[in-house]
Amino acid sequence: MATAFISKILANHLRGGGCGYGGGALFHSLPIKWVSPAASSTSSFSSASAFSSASESQSTVSSSSSQLQAKDKGRASNWSKWLLFLPGAITFGLGTWQIIRRQEKIKMLEYRQKRLELEPLKFTNASPSSEERDSLEFRRVSCKGVFDERRSIYVGPRSRSISGVTENGYYVITPLMPIPNHPESVQFPVLVNRGWVPRSWKDKFLEVPHGGEQPLNVQPSLSHESGKSSWWRFWSKNPTNVKDQVTAVIPIEVIGVVRGSEKPSIFVPANDPNSSQWFYVDVPAIARASGLPENTIYIEDINENGNPSNPYPVPKDVNTLIRSSVMPQDHLNYTLTWYSLSAAVTFMAFKRLGQS
Repeated sequence: MATAFISKILANHLRGGGCGYGGGALFHSLPIKWVSPAASSTSSFSSASAFSSASESQSTVSSSSSQLQAKDKGRASNWSKWLLFLPGAITFGLGTWQIIRRQEKIKMLEYRQKRLELEPLKFTNASPSSEERDSLEFRRVSCKGVFDERRSIYVGPRSRSISGVTENGYYVITPLMPIPNHPESVQFPVLVNRGWVPRSWKDKFLEVPHGGEQPLNVQPSLSHESGKSSWWRFWSKNPTNVKDQVTAVIPIEVIGVVRGSEKPSIFVPANDPNSSQWFYVDVPAIARASGLPENTIYIEDINENGNPSNPYPVPKDVNTLIRSSVMPQDHLNYTLTWYSLSAAVTFMAFKRLGQS
């Protein structure tokens, strides 16, 4: 009977008619949405598929990022391995550079030794050209002239050790001037480093005024007819012309070595010619301060035949010209040191790689 009732309600609804108890209106007012079981299962499967695909994409991205991180770590580890050998390579290069410097130093000292063994050149002719002047370095020369003391320049302070006692002093550089009408005299001025003098020499030099012209080591000598009276000159048929005073200049011989300007280190102050402060030898500047041409030749006196009564200035020892602050043996010691250090750090690098 219930089945018949439901069928009647459905028939009335289809015909658009009413039904007792307001059944049609009630049926229309109900928001009923019919979903088939097949559609429901399809929607659930799509949601599950979307979720699984999203999970798979996230896992793929995470795996790719982990692979990139692993590659980056591998590259960094490779670079770090190579950097372990960098100190060994640098120290090995420094040792090789010391070998090259040693060979250059040996050639330089041999060149100086051969030049110093040649016979001294005599400066009696005209001034050499600039090309000849450049080729004269470390050649021994012999020249005669007269020192112009008033133009002396003191370079220093320079220390000198005597029997373990160190004393400060200076190098005194004085122009050697030509003597007119003297056959053996130089024909051009020469700057001469006469050697080392104590500090008192410069103090005395500064105390003496040098404004006026002074004679250059001249010795006056009187030449007259001794033993002859005035009556002899009266009765003589050939009277002799007598010079009341003849100026005789005693030439000074200098044996030295042609040198060039010094190359000061960064710790040496700059020269100040205006205040007569000279800390290193700058030949063109010293020549200008002495009133000489800039291309004046500069030599260092090495004559050991000094006057015992006047030991100053002390000439330079010629052996100092064939010595250097860093000798070939020192370069060899540096080479062994750098190579030993290179071997040590390379061994430590291999040992570190073995532990990783």
